[in-house]
Amino acid sequence: MAKPPPNSNWDPLLLISQIVSMQTLHYLTLSLLVPPLLDLFAEPKALEYHGGASSVGMIMDWRQMASYPPTTEDPTRGWLIAFCWILTSLLDTAYLTFLIRRPRLILDFALTLLFNHLVLTTYYAARVPSSGFWWAVVGVGTLGMVVGAEQLCVRREMREGLEVEVGQGGEDGVLLEEMELGERRD
Repeated sequence: MAKPPPNSNWDPLLLISQIVSMQTLHYLTLSLLVPPLLDLFAEPKALEYHGGASSVGMIMDWRQMASYPPTTEDPTRGWLIAFCWILTSLLDTAYLTFLIRRPRLILDFALTLLFNHLVLTTYYAARVPSSGFWWAVVGVGTLGMVVGAEQLCVRREMREGLEVEVGQGGEDGVLLEEMELGERRD
């Protein structure tokens, strides 16, 4: 197995822990938003039939968001779950900004979150999602997550300044130095 270069940022344990943290925060946020909103606005008898507002299926089963098969008993359930997904995706921008911190990694982590959710949803429902509504909601949420988190990360980096590697064995022994835009070191 080839060793990574000495200045590489490759840390598999860090990457795995960030992926697990993002997935956990995403599902925790969904589980805090979905049940109260379904209790308030959805048809109680229809929820009883599907296991109640706090059923795992309300988050993990793509058919709940898509209201598949289509029923007239509770048309708001799918819209509420979709609203919670979009709201959670907006909150995920903050999680990505604070956990990942690098704009170039945001797309990778957002797509990893989506892929993991797709795998878990497919496993839970025993079917690949076939609803255009589900794909549209998840796609819009992921797009918002990527654009929002990248903007927040870039703004944070511009505000904090750029870290520039100075080189080893300098006169003062400093390896990293904060450098503001416009300053030059000769």
